[in-house]
Amino acid sequence: MNASPPDIAATESLLAFWRDAGVDACYEDAAVDRTYVPAPALKAVAKATASVVVQNDPHDAISEARRLAAGAETLEALAVAVSICEACDLRGMGARQSVFGRGATDAPILIIGEGPGADEDAQGLPFVGKAGQLLDKMLDAAGLTGKVFITNTVFWRPPGNRTPTPQEQAVCAPFVERAFAILKPKAVLLLGAASAKAVLQTDEGILKMRGQWREWRLHEGDVSAPALPTLHPAFLLRQPQAKKQAWADILSLAARLEDLESGSPN
Repeated sequence: MNASPPDIAATESLLAFWRDAGVDACYEDAAVDRTYVPAPALKAVAKATASVVVQNDPHDAISEARRLAAGAETLEALAVAVSICEACDLRGMGARQSVFGRGATDAPILIIGEGPGADEDAQGLPFVGKAGQLLDKMLDAAGLTGKVFITNTVFWRPPGNRTPTPQEQAVCAPFVERAFAILKPKAVLLLGAASAKAVLQTDEGILKMRGQWREWRLHEGDVSAPALPTLHPAFLLRQPQAKKQAWADILSLAARLEDLESGSPN
């Protein structure tokens, strides 16, 4: 059947469009139905799905985390407890190792981020990638080097560096709270929305919270400290114009620490 002139013109127009778009070759000599999945592939998908880690019961997982955290009397012992805890589902999702903390074990400032990334997963230490390097530079410029202990809300790298879920954070919370109780810091810096929301138990956005001092008080024990939410260093790498706001928060943290250490009521 011969094509009519209008059909030929339409075809030539379409080909010209693809040519101008840079398409100069075909991948296949014949059309292929990409929606068809052969049986062996379906079996492979079923096998992979069957091997997915079964999630822990949230209540049992939190209870186990609390038991292990309560037995730690030092940050070093707490790091060991984290490494052997199997309550968090993130442990079985491809992470290489646990990532607990770094910094001075008698630091007056506790910094809490979101979760480990690829660099942290490889080295076993939090904030050692580009975001961590930026954080260190800001802390150094504010005179806070050697005065911080850094950890996260979860201690195993989430797949694809996604944000940890509230459930995953809840399971790891006993370890975060125990670190707070052991360190008894004078001030806490919360990096990013995921950290601020988990620690302060709020749904407020980070842009609303940042720069505002809040109080973090444990439900058990007489442990509390002023807490300052700020923008995550990873966000600053994507949005450099926001560094001014984060820097103002770091300076506020440094000033607050100076006041607390000097005994000033402010």
